[in-house]
Amino acid sequence: MKRGLIVSCQALPEEPLHSSFIMGRMAIAAKQGGAVGIRANSVSDILEIKKQVDLPIIGIIKQEYPNIVPYITPTYKEIDALVKAEVDIIALDATINQDEEFLKSLKEKYPEQKFMADISTVAEGIRAERLGLDFIGTTLIGYTEQSKGLDKFEVLKELIAICKHPVIAEGNFNTPEAAAKAMEMGAYAVVVGSAITRPQVITRWFADAVDGAV
Repeated sequence: MKRGLIVSCQALPEEPLHSSFIMGRMAIAAKQGGAVGIRANSVSDILEIKKQVDLPIIGIIKQEYPNIVPYITPTYKEIDALVKAEVDIIALDATINQDEEFLKSLKEKYPEQKFMADISTVAEGIRAERLGLDFIGTTLIGYTEQSKGLDKFEVLKELIAICKHPVIAEGNFNTPEAAAKAMEMGAYAVVVGSAITRPQVITRWFADAVDGAV
């Protein structure tokens, strides 16, 4: 994975662009625009994207289970499926909501596979690095109880200063200025999703601004 912009090409079942075909076309557009990598959800989307572009892929599977808080690649069922799909990097919830023994076992079972830890606090990032995960991502800042009110740039700054492994900025870096700032701070890469690939979200930003001006 080169340094630069990673575009998240995802659409959940309830969203209007939910389609592996459409995500494949999104990936082509992202590559044409200068993306150095793609983040994608589900084996079907990943396989289609691999057909369309030769960029490295960060793969996840969002799956909810009763009585399990993590939903980003939460169990070995999802890990095994992504390994079988030969995804370059597997991302998963590595917050305190995920069992430490599970995280520790990943590199033991798949020593050649690269893993990205989606975390929400500095302490979680430090733990993920200690457990051997290859990339630390700020993906879940503000989405967990323990990270409510945290400033994403402050967490990013601390992680970059502490971690030896590459730190990836992800989670509401939704303007060119915010993405550039993250890179200037020393982030290895920046993941941008909704601001590029979710037109209903982008439309809502504009609609709310226009409605507020009426």
